Amino acid sequence: MAIKSGYILTTPCKNEEKSLPELAESIINQTITPKLWLIINDNSTDNSAKILRDIETKYNWIRVVTSEGQKRDLSFHYAEVVRYGLSLSLEISSAEKIPVEYIGLIDADMILEKNFFEKMIDRFEQDPNLGVASGSTAYFEAENLVTEKGRDNLPIGGLRVWRRECLIETGGFPLSYSADSVSNVLALLHGWDTKKFEDIIGIQTRRTGSAEGLWKGYKTKGESDYYRDYHPIYVLSKFIKYSFTHPFYIGIAYMEGYINGIVKIKKKICIPEVRRYYRKKHLEIGRYYAGKFKFKL
Repeated sequence: MAIKSGYILTTPCKNEEKSLPELAESIINQTITPKLWLIINDNSTDNSAKILRDIETKYNWIRVVTSEGQKRDLSFHYAEVVRYGLSLSLEISSAEKIPVEYIGLIDADMILEKNFFEKMIDRFEQDPNLGVASGSTAYFEAENLVTEKGRDNLPIGGLRVWRRECLIETGGFPLSYSADSVSNVLALLHGWDTKKFEDIIGIQTRRTGSAEGLWKGYKTKGESDYYRDYHPIYVLSKFIKYSFTHPFYIGIAYMEGYINGIVKIKKKICIPEVRRYYRKKHLEIGRYYAGKFKFKL
């Protein structure tokens, strides 16, 4: 297939010694090799640093940078690491005159199918207005491969690709809770299309949000939804949904996080157009369901 330009990748890494070898193998064996793969070692305390050094010495297109990390944090610190990595990868590509049309973000707990980027870039080149897109994630639960659900216009976090113009136009990776979702909204508000492709797969070595346990992961989701000013009706619907999703305690964890946002976090996202977008969208959803049950909002 003909590709108008190359792609570069960024991967944040925090104590991922179990996942890194398979991730690296899946990137190295892609049918289209990235021009640059920048891995941000977030001050890992396990064997990740050694694994990364070994990989870096074998391939001149792989670079490893160590940041001043802290304990694992899926909120602001994660966003800071990703923003730094994406910005630095663009700086390197500019300084070294590496031709770049697409920028990928791949989390360290992913394993990609061999033609992941070939398929992804092909979709971008078929749709000139596509600004950001992702594949779909699956994970093993016992012996079964489970595909995570989601809407086809909402790219997920650590399995995504931006068109370079879109990422720059929207100000880079935002510093926020659920920064990937905020990035989607910014793309939409700037007139770009966003997609999640069900037939382009990344296998996670663990379930989304479970790096520090599902309770903490879903508590962070609740804090994030408070910070992004989600409408209370939509929050309640998510609480009910999670309460009927195995394991059933994740609904309580989610609501604890939302209440924690009210009591402790207090501040909300300071991008007014994003807040308006979420409020309008969630009020429309709330009215739709209220109408079905003959309530008025």
